Amino acid sequence: MSRPETIRQRSAEHGFGSCRRSAEHGFTLIEMLVALAVFSLAALALLRLEGATLSSTHELDRRTMAQIVARNLAAEVLTDPVAPTLGEAKGEEVNGGSTWHWTRAARRIGDGVAIRIDIAVADEAGQAMADLTLVRRAQ
Repeated sequence: MSRPETIRQRSAEHGFGSCRRSAEHGFTLIEMLVALAVFSLAALALLRLEGATLSSTHELDRRTMAQIVARNLAAEVLTDPVAPTLGEAKGEEVNGGSTWHWTRAARRIGDGVAIRIDIAVADEAGQAMADLTLVRRAQ
């Protein structure tokens, strides 16, 4: 048996007729280009997804740090033996390598036995990042 007949028989065993291409010849250029196009679209979608994930992670990290600052301020207010002065107070805290601007508003509630304290924390650009409300005995 000559070599071309052997290839035809092997191709016929795998479902390829004489008018189709042989399995041994590999992929055509068009098939390779289509495969590369599909792969590049998938890769671009994954890159965009990673960019969005990194952006969201950074935003969550900033918000978490702002909440930590707000809770630290709340702990100071709750553990101080003297109640905070009524009205608004402002200040800055450095935490996590960033400067955080905070505002604390205290006012009496109910029959005057308790004080409501609202704490707001903003980043360096002034964007509100965390809010916290607590109630404390007035003394």
